[in-house]
Amino acid sequence: MRTKRWRFAVASAAALTLGLSACGGGDTSTDTSGGTTAEFNAALDKVYNPSDKKGGIIKMAHSDDWDTVDPGETYYGMSWDFLRTYARPLVMYKPAPGKASNEIVPDLAESLGQSSDGGKTWTYKLRKGVKYEDGTEVKAADVKYAVLRSTDKETFPNGPSYFEGMLNLPAGYKGPYKSKGVNTDSAITTPDDYTVVFHLKQPFAGFDNLAALSQTAPVPAAKDTGAKYREHVISTGPYMFDKVETGKSYTLKRNPQWDQATDPIRKALPDGYEITLKTEANDLDNRLISGDLDVDIAGTGVQAAAQGKILSDPELKKRADNPTIARLQYMSVNPQVKPLDNIDCRKAIMYGVDQVGYQTAYGGEFAGGQLATGLMPPSIDGFKEMNTYPNGDDHKGDVNKAKESLTACGQPNGFTVNMAFRSDRPKEKAAAESVQQSLKRVGINVVLKGFPTGDYFSTYAGNPPYARKAALGLATNSWGADWNDGFGFLSQIVDSRVIRETGGSSNISVRIPDVDKALDAASVEPDKAKRDQMYADIDKRVMEEAVVYPAVWAKILMVRSDRLTNVYFSDAYGMYDYLSMGVK
Repeated sequence: MRTKRWRFAVASAAALTLGLSACGGGDTSTDTSGGTTAEFNAALDKVYNPSDKKGGIIKMAHSDDWDTVDPGETYYGMSWDFLRTYARPLVMYKPAPGKASNEIVPDLAESLGQSSDGGKTWTYKLRKGVKYEDGTEVKAADVKYAVLRSTDKETFPNGPSYFEGMLNLPAGYKGPYKSKGVNTDSAITTPDDYTVVFHLKQPFAGFDNLAALSQTAPVPAAKDTGAKYREHVISTGPYMFDKVETGKSYTLKRNPQWDQATDPIRKALPDGYEITLKTEANDLDNRLISGDLDVDIAGTGVQAAAQGKILSDPELKKRADNPTIARLQYMSVNPQVKPLDNIDCRKAIMYGVDQVGYQTAYGGEFAGGQLATGLMPPSIDGFKEMNTYPNGDDHKGDVNKAKESLTACGQPNGFTVNMAFRSDRPKEKAAAESVQQSLKRVGINVVLKGFPTGDYFSTYAGNPPYARKAALGLATNSWGADWNDGFGFLSQIVDSRVIRETGGSSNISVRIPDVDKALDAASVEPDKAKRDQMYADIDKRVMEEAVVYPAVWAKILMVRSDRLTNVYFSDAYGMYDYLSMGVK
């Protein structure tokens, strides 16, 4: 998932073997073992302050706007985490601390998917009696419709593109609005009101990971308003939208139609949520520290100013957690912008950047993370250590190698390039400034261009026509796995087929045909060891093209209010689990 998308989850062992039916649901209850002792990392791998007390309002804030709350389009990790309070996908990642959260468990469906046809067909049975906020019952046709509408990337440019790539859709299908009336039974069938069957072009062993995407949360066709659906999503969860002020705030209240009897997972402790948008990042941190807010919903950690306060104050430190997460902070290097269409000019960037400066911008080794040598973090299956572009013993850049590359690309005196970053994120701004300063040493003039988070991918850095027109040669980026293997980490950031000319692209710089072919081959390879090696080879191949600068494998410092209950860090979402929280 970026911070757009970061969600990290591990497919179950059964789902990793082609041709086997997925296993059953298992224990879906939240692990409430933990304690009430206030201490640093108290919520890291156990539940802090466990409680069944209901009532109260959880107060959240975000430094910018939401991409969208529409389940068919949203692609930020915070949104996938929070969305489960108002929407129910077919399956979900278990609400549990730490690594236990990587297990996939049934949600709207009664069990995990049943595989047939060698892994090309996946069947889900829905729970009966699940209702929308208006009292109507959820039917299989609503799930089918929800998935099909999400394939319309003109209307919904931000969402992941797995379904339109994998489902056996009719040729030229553009979603239910533009291809109204087209028979889509080749891709999804609903033999009865409670059965949904997905038909794939080729086998895919980890389909339960796709079923866990927000795009499988049902949408009633009669209530769908297209791009405006984000203004009032029809709830199936324990909470429904009460007041929506686009770009300003959201408030949610209890959904009277939610029935605990149909939902063994959710406890629904608070009475509601208040979410304030466009809160300046440092002010947001100060409000967290003062207790005026409960949690930063973005889940990306506090800024540099707050880090110092928290780590030097024993009482504040007791409210903080410092997890290592499967996320890469990186810079896209766009070969469609001159002179970066020349690989040696791109190599000059790779050699010239001060990697320690990039790390420092994110909080240093403690709160920023580990210096990266490739794309996949060490926690991802298939990780291999590499060092394609050595940047000196001090990791502050190899100026001589950078200048040699400039000469090789016909730009011995350097060149000018524009660099995009998310302007409401101080860490990204600091990272961009560090890149600017370090590349100046070798004669490359970096012009910084700040853009808002809410539109960063759909309109600016992730919109290829705009990027070409504005000559955005470089762009800060951040990515965590949609699930925790090579495919879940790499596919949406290195597959050229996910690049959309209409915007919303996760991959904004990698266009390598043999990488696309290698991803297809790896996705159907039944031998795990071979599959992992294939992903390592893909990582290496992307690095050879110098179209991505991997900077830091992330670590973050998070702080929470002292009135929260049932607080814990979820590996699956790379942040606190918002589904289980309550207040004292």
